[in-house]
Amino acid sequence: MPKKILLISAYHPELLRGGAQVVCHELFEELHADAKAKCYLLASVDDSYPALFKSGARITGFDGRADEFLFLSRDYDYWWHKVGEPLLIASFIEFLETINPDVVHFHHFMTLGIDLVTVVRRVLPSCRIILTFHEFLAICAADGHMVRRSDRSLCSRATPVRCHQCFPERRPEEFLVRKMWFMQHLQHVDRFTCPSRFMIEHYVDWGIPREKIEHVPNGQRRYGPPPVDSGRVAKRNRFGFFGQLHDAKGVHIVLRAVQILRDSGFTDFSVDLNGTNIHCASPEVRQEIEVFLAAEKALPYNAQNVCYNGSYHLEQLHTRMARVDWCLVPSIWWEIFGLVISEAWMFGKPVICSNVGGMAERVADEVDGLHFEMGDARALAAVMRRACTEDGLWRKLHDALPAYPRRDVMAKNFLRLYNEADEEVA
Repeated sequence: MPKKILLISAYHPELLRGGAQVVCHELFEELHADAKAKCYLLASVDDSYPALFKSGARITGFDGRADEFLFLSRDYDYWWHKVGEPLLIASFIEFLETINPDVVHFHHFMTLGIDLVTVVRRVLPSCRIILTFHEFLAICAADGHMVRRSDRSLCSRATPVRCHQCFPERRPEEFLVRKMWFMQHLQHVDRFTCPSRFMIEHYVDWGIPREKIEHVPNGQRRYGPPPVDSGRVAKRNRFGFFGQLHDAKGVHIVLRAVQILRDSGFTDFSVDLNGTNIHCASPEVRQEIEVFLAAEKALPYNAQNVCYNGSYHLEQLHTRMARVDWCLVPSIWWEIFGLVISEAWMFGKPVICSNVGGMAERVADEVDGLHFEMGDARALAAVMRRACTEDGLWRKLHDALPAYPRRDVMAKNFLRLYNEADEEVA
């Protein structure tokens, strides 16, 4: 009999595209097509989509899709990470009992609740529980980014006093209790995974046993045809940004670098911005982006360096990527994995990225891409100018690009973890 697997995701990528939900859905599609597994997806949705909330409904089907369900999150507490409606928990229990999965794999707990891990263990004592960390939300109350609120510097560890400095309205003791709350529920997880190796050390230092945590890279299907290298000798001076238009992704650093280049008299380049969700940016960053783009649009066409193309579906990615030579990943946080790096490799584009975290781990500086000092617009401007003007640089990096991580390989890695318990019994 096929093993029954329940994947749990914060949001559905059809409603809100983000790395964790895209990866979870990629895994669902791969497993759903596997005759050796019976796979279900439960994705949360919050009140940003009020039309999806029906009176009395708590868990519903989604858009006629087979085995895909929505968890209608209500009264969510972002400090304790739990829902406030007991009837929603009761519906989750009924859902578990109906499906009766052999494996429950959490790809997130935000908008769902970390306490659902304990609920699964109580309702299904023999079920295997996997939890993938896609950021540092269990460790860090500041959106899981581990970035100091005072000066936007990267944070290397969480302690009650350090966390209190980011949230002065909360006493250090509250962070200690918060950690105890998380550990109480995480003890029921059989195996943790992280898509990047560097984040494993953060979680081990925080208290997750090293033997319970493993590196499993995020995999994706190919979004369009393979790249065709025309071998053109023209300048490699076209840059592309792909992602969310909010603070952590660093699009404002790109715009500052553009202005620095123009102020220096260098204008022989273009930047395509592809993305959405600017409403998630802070008021300051949103204003900076909107003011820049409005001023850019007012320039004569031949004087414009930046083109904002708006949002895109994954099926459109190959045409957007075809318009650029370089992919910019200027994130100003650790950026755990960076799916856009995989997407750039998928279409043969070298990456220029910040020199920290998952970006620095994946992109080898001067080998298959280029690094710049995180958050430093002048450093980015210098690298962009070099990328435009140094003969042979693009070709050297392009020819060293690694293969993008495939979703079938990811699925095999997770299936191995799902089946570990069976192997131990055998």
